[in-house]
Amino acid sequence: MGEPQDDPPTLPLVSDGRDYALHAAPDGARFILRFKGEQMAADIVGEDAERFRKDLDEVRLQFPGADPDRVLAQLWDQGGYSWLAVEDG
Repeated sequence: MGEPQDDPPTLPLVSDGRDYALHAAPDGARFILRFKGEQMAADIVGEDAERFRKDLDEVRLQFPGADPDRVLAQLWDQGGYSWLAVEDG
């Protein structure tokens, strides 16, 4: 769970900043959170995806109007999703 697949699906880009990007399946069952500067990505699926959706909503409520980098950095660092990350590419 949370492990990237050999050939992850192409997911629509839903949030894009200078340092971070978020891709999501339309049904919310999979997210790919990318940290562009370090070329790392977390493929978030299953129970992790359920938790991520909740965490994303919470961060957006805490920081209304925040730019994508602030929201996604919060999830990457304080949310702990960086531990799911592997080299991107």
